[in-house]
Amino acid sequence: MPLLDPDRLFPPDPRCRAIARELYAGVRALPIVSPHGHTDPRWFAENLPFPDPSRLFVTPDHYVFRMLFSQGVALEDLGVPRADGGGTEADGRKIWRRFAENFHLFRATPSWLWLTHAFETVFGIETRLSAETADRIYDRIAECLAQPEFRPRALFDRFGIEVIATTESPLDDLAWHRMIRESDWPGRVVTAYRPDAVVDPEADGFAENVEKLGGLTGESSLTWHGYLNAHRARRAVFRSFGATSTDHGHATARTEDLPQDEAAILFDKALSGRCSAEEADAFRGQMLTEMARMSLEDGMVLQLHPGAFRNHSPTILSRFGRDRGFDIPCRTDYVRALKPLLDAFGTDTRLSVILFGLDETTQSRELAPLAGVYPCLKLGPAWWFYDSPEGMRRFREATTETAGFYNTVGFNDDTRAFCSIPARHDVARRVDCAYLATLVATGRLSADEAHEVAHDLTYRLVKAAYRL
Repeated sequence: MPLLDPDRLFPPDPRCRAIARELYAGVRALPIVSPHGHTDPRWFAENLPFPDPSRLFVTPDHYVFRMLFSQGVALEDLGVPRADGGGTEADGRKIWRRFAENFHLFRATPSWLWLTHAFETVFGIETRLSAETADRIYDRIAECLAQPEFRPRALFDRFGIEVIATTESPLDDLAWHRMIRESDWPGRVVTAYRPDAVVDPEADGFAENVEKLGGLTGESSLTWHGYLNAHRARRAVFRSFGATSTDHGHATARTEDLPQDEAAILFDKALSGRCSAEEADAFRGQMLTEMARMSLEDGMVLQLHPGAFRNHSPTILSRFGRDRGFDIPCRTDYVRALKPLLDAFGTDTRLSVILFGLDETTQSRELAPLAGVYPCLKLGPAWWFYDSPEGMRRFREATTETAGFYNTVGFNDDTRAFCSIPARHDVARRVDCAYLATLVATGRLSADEAHEVAHDLTYRLVKAAYRL
């Protein structure tokens, strides 16, 4: 018996539910456009089988292991690698059993929807995961993973992915993207330029990273103008591998537009490690404006997603490294923080800046009014902790009345968990159709307009916003 309700996430009211079903039928099979994510390009380059169910679903997914850790399951016992190379559980079946014993922890979370969708639609499993069913489901998934039709490229095609973007540092040699490009596989995998390691003075090894940037480009990256030219050179290489966007994960939305001589002085302080925390933040802000200036030159879309206190636990950071589930949302200012950049370029229609937020209080107060008037701004979808049915619905309710639909950019999945991509896009399509159905039922949108908007939110807007 299927575990997924065919009417999941649709309104309970019969009339609204019927409208939502009809809208969803028109978009459910549209191609997936995934312009922002963190899948590994090596998967598609080498096209090797995924190693085992645990390393597909548990060990790499911070949504999964952070919940288990919150209930006392050690990260070592889930196979999460340690920064010091220390021992962790290597037996995939043992990891899976721990996951299965605790699967009830995910009830009513988006992770439950994503995982159950993958189990049922990708692997044909219609049995609830539990301690009793763990081995049977593990064996079923492992059996599938050994077959050619479950290799990365085959799943890419089966999922209906039209294009997917990975995210790489300027210091990455893009070897896996080169291998994909030189293969005979037609799948479209592009990169995105994520310069945090060479624009954040507080990043580990910042000065060494900047020097490496110069070595890759032949520019004198230890001077301000050479440093900027090195970015231009690497952006050009990334564009040659399909990149249409840059991606910036700063703690704040702060921007600056300093005179170039002052920016050069600040850069020298950053290189020498003499920046205060305030000066480091100012430098990051200056580099957002510099990146916007470069986007006017080369047409790349600038993505900004501030508002996370990253690596909140020093214990976990020292033991396991970054991105281990301890990034926590915090208050974010956009109105004042973005003003220097907007003063410089806000009304220039050649620039496209996509804003993501983790502070929901800003959606109706700051983000929607900003995107609702500045031509360069668009709103990214409900993101990270709010990539959920409730978060998506709140996003539409908070932003549509001021920014409309057409100052948003559709959906992106922002995930490392490859098999969850169809599930995440399905959730977004269902939630949008449910929201549109309510507008139709309450006389705020005609049925034909709702069908058009549903198609736009699913497919057209994301391609236009990311210039894909």
